[in-house]
Amino acid sequence: MSDAAVKASYDFLEPLGLSSRGGTTERVQSILREAIIGFELAPGADIDKLEICERLGVSRFPVSEALARLQGEGLVEILPQRGTRVSRIRLADVRQSMFIRSALEAQAVRTLAGRSAAGDAGTLLQDLERNLRYQRAAADAGDRRGFHLLDLEFHLTLLDALGYGRVKAAVEAARASLDRVRRLLSSPRHHDLTVIDHEKIVASIAAGDADAASRAMEEHLDFVITELVAFAAENPALFEDL
Repeated sequence: MSDAAVKASYDFLEPLGLSSRGGTTERVQSILREAIIGFELAPGADIDKLEICERLGVSRFPVSEALARLQGEGLVEILPQRGTRVSRIRLADVRQSMFIRSALEAQAVRTLAGRSAAGDAGTLLQDLERNLRYQRAAADAGDRRGFHLLDLEFHLTLLDALGYGRVKAAVEAARASLDRVRRLLSSPRHHDLTVIDHEKIVASIAAGDADAASRAMEEHLDFVITELVAFAAENPALFEDL
């Protein structure tokens, strides 16, 4: 991968002003994180800390601290003597995060299907069916942000029903590194296929079929990797390790 600089534009930034919504560093971190995830700051782009300070109307400290935190999330690289740039997406990291999710979430739905077979699903199936109705509506309306939030809710509903806090925390940590990938793959086709996958998972849980539920979740998450590899082949500049 070439180290040629990518020019960033900061026209989207506006002065922070006064706010009670948290500290300055946290607000700067949130703004820059959303800009990176939303590709307003593209993978490989050099980051001009001075211009960010001027645009936001803040000192260098909160910007430097925010970038250090974003480096911890794998979203930026701080290069000694060379400055800071937006990290390119690493397929190896994505594969590792998806491996963690697949292992834990496949086992989660296997357990939930077993509970369903024993008549112990509670309100889970009702919650999932309601979420699926909203997913279909969002997909039909072309509401990408709404669909993204409902997709997250679907998986969190399963993990909450499982009731294992450390499993949920591990899955959420793995999923956090996939935010840019989800934005990249967001499309009407992807939304339709996601709904179909989710419907298979719910149907398997409702039927109490643990093997089918586990297999449906594994196939659902494997699909993301397949789609991403195809996308990466067409857009290599966004990726680090092709």
